[in-house]
Amino acid sequence: MRLTNYTDYSLRVLIYLATKEKDNLSNIKEIAEAYQISKNHLMKVTYELGKLNVIETIRGRGGGIRLAKDPSEINIGFIVRQTEDDFNLVECFDPKSNACTISPACTLKGVLHKALQAYFEVLDCYTLADLVKNKSMLARLLKNT
Repeated sequence: MRLTNYTDYSLRVLIYLATKEKDNLSNIKEIAEAYQISKNHLMKVTYELGKLNVIETIRGRGGGIRLAKDPSEINIGFIVRQTEDDFNLVECFDPKSNACTISPACTLKGVLHKALQAYFEVLDCYTLADLVKNKSMLARLLKNT
């Protein structure tokens, strides 16, 4: 399984914001520069993270973005579920497009479903706080001090 860039960027934005002091605001430009990724992509990502109530956007002069919750309250499994389009690992996961000949007798679907559940069980065990335990090192690498 591979996460989309959208999910990757969502997690990166959250990590970046979690390395900042609680009340310090960031902006899309500085995050894009820190990771060397597109500002346009990050605008979409931050908009969606705001709709999920995990980041707060402050408009106007002196505005910016920051975490809306404590990092310990932001579950990684939740973020991945909300930012990925689908989890159809194979064709037969989607009944609308499934044309696999062996689907009625195949047990692979069950095995992959079980693996996907295990994947989410692991992600659900972690919060953003777990991802930034090395906060000072991350901040240095992101030039976010």
